[in-house]
Amino acid sequence: MTIKQVLSGWQVDIQPGGRGARRLKKTFPTKAEAEGWKRYVLGKVQEAPEWMPARKDPRRLSELVELWFVLHGSGLNAGEDTKSRLLQICRALGDPRADLFTTDMFAEYRSKRLAEGITQNNMNREHAYMRAMFNELKRLKKWKLGNPLSELRAFKIQDTELSYLTLEQIRILLEELQKSKNVHVMLISKVCLATGARWGEAERLRMSQVRSGVIQFVKTKSSKARGVPVTRELERMLRAHRKSHGEGDRIFGSAWSAFREAVERAKIVLPKGQLTHVLRHTFASHFMMNGGNILSLQRALGHHSLAMTMRYAHLSPEHLAETRHLNPLARLDANAEERRSRQGRTRRLERGRRTPAAFAERLAASREVRTGRARLPLRAVMPGIAFGPANLPART
Repeated sequence: MTIKQVLSGWQVDIQPGGRGARRLKKTFPTKAEAEGWKRYVLGKVQEAPEWMPARKDPRRLSELVELWFVLHGSGLNAGEDTKSRLLQICRALGDPRADLFTTDMFAEYRSKRLAEGITQNNMNREHAYMRAMFNELKRLKKWKLGNPLSELRAFKIQDTELSYLTLEQIRILLEELQKSKNVHVMLISKVCLATGARWGEAERLRMSQVRSGVIQFVKTKSSKARGVPVTRELERMLRAHRKSHGEGDRIFGSAWSAFREAVERAKIVLPKGQLTHVLRHTFASHFMMNGGNILSLQRALGHHSLAMTMRYAHLSPEHLAETRHLNPLARLDANAEERRSRQGRTRRLERGRRTPAAFAERLAASREVRTGRARLPLRAVMPGIAFGPANLPART
């Protein structure tokens, strides 16, 4: 900050916020006026913080992850897993200083991961985790800069076909599960098929969650409890299994590997990532094919949004049924059928006029006409018949 004499007077050249902050220059006729204005500006710096340059944030990206976990992530069901994923991203990025982390850095990291064979779906999840972390810290006033990933678009994922088991495949799978040495896998699978539960929800089931013909699922993916009715027979099997094989209040033990082996023995080919989840898809698919209501299915599956459940709507027997008879080809067929029907009725009517019974009926009608006040010509009574001496009916 200097005051120096120039040709036009005394010039104040100051940067009250320090290096990188706003710079002010002004010239006065006298040195006293220049000193007075300098003191005024320094006073304004104390009143108006925007004149001060933003301080550098020395925190590393991994430090923000730890802070996010302490303030918010620890209360999430998958908080530990999300923290682990975020720290892996930090290490892969070289753990840069948080205020120097940019969209380009993450976009480059994403491209490398895709080249390594990681799916776009997984990269969208990592993108969502990191973006959500910055949003939450900003909401908690622990991050003052903008979200570096707010402008980066996620990949658009094409919907894939949801696989489900046919009744014959279910029968074969249950036979293989029955042969398994694992005592839990059979009943866990039946719970999933009967309720649409996720494998983890069924595997963690406790006896306190089963009562009065209803299974109450808690600590779910959506964080909302839901109750699904079951048969008395299934409830009886759960109580018996807990008595003979349960641990405390828990009904089941681990059985994921046993299920995978049973699927392999049954020679059922499933899409990648849909091993145990195929049971949930199977429940939902058969529910709709048997005429179930889409809103009831949403509540049974515990979906937040109906849009998620609508993936199964096409399996309903009545789904878009109007398209069968409201499309233009169907209307063309209907018109052609109507024309054929009219032509058929006309031909039948013409054939009926030439039968002996029809001729006798018309003859009787002509005699009634001759005995009446108005005598109509026979040609008018029996049109379409050529009259001549050979064709006239014999008199009685």
